[in-house]
Amino acid sequence: MWEEIEIGFEKQSIVITGGANGIGRAAAIKFANKGANVTIIDLNEEAMATTIKEVERRGVKGLAIKADVSNEDDVKRAYQQINEKWGTVHILLNSAAMIMPKNVEDTTSEEWDKIFQVNTKSVFLNCKYALPELKVNRGNIVNMASMNGLIGQKSNTAYAGTKGAIIAMTKAMAIDYAPYGVRINCICAAGVATSLLEQWFLTKDDPKKAREELAKAHMLGYIAKPEELADTVLYLTSNKASFITGQAIQVEGGASLGYGAGPKPEWN
Repeated sequence: MWEEIEIGFEKQSIVITGGANGIGRAAAIKFANKGANVTIIDLNEEAMATTIKEVERRGVKGLAIKADVSNEDDVKRAYQQINEKWGTVHILLNSAAMIMPKNVEDTTSEEWDKIFQVNTKSVFLNCKYALPELKVNRGNIVNMASMNGLIGQKSNTAYAGTKGAIIAMTKAMAIDYAPYGVRINCICAAGVATSLLEQWFLTKDDPKKAREELAKAHMLGYIAKPEELADTVLYLTSNKASFITGQAIQVEGGASLGYGAGPKPEWN
């Protein structure tokens, strides 16, 4: 019989960018269930308030910080607030992101710069300001990448570029901070039922058909729930994953196995 894995984060300080919705929200609630105090950095005040309410219903404390995660002044201020509130940081989850389903010719320079600011510079900035405390605590970083960053996607060049950059950044940072005991990994998801994926569906001529085809593109036959990705986040940041660092973990329902078995997968 398999031993049940018990993962605890009692009183740890967790920081989640983009934690108001989607995978970040699911992770915030799961960390709270394990006894952690949770900080969310996001621009959506209403959604943040709802998520923090759910966090605090678990008997722990939450902190919502409205900030642009791609703006250095905002991020620096956020970590000042975090350190004043909790005194430290144990875990950082970088899940803030935007999409831009276009090919290169249809993408403006301004759009290209914007998505790299939000998806990639935000990872750099939050790591930069979290790492001083993570080094003290032998902490963890998980960056949300994508299968897009591993194999690309039709008409989504800029987004794929940002996610590929996150994978490379994760590996490079893991080398630099391994001597401090800081583990840094990223997760490469396929389809996940988030607001970002819903935005992508709405760019299609037939959103309902696009949903059905994406579900079939996964060998398990459905689009992942945010909670399924959040479970992977908790595992990677726990002591059960103590020898895992610098990895791009594929959580994709068998979608990459789909050659000849259905529509070509289109990644979240």
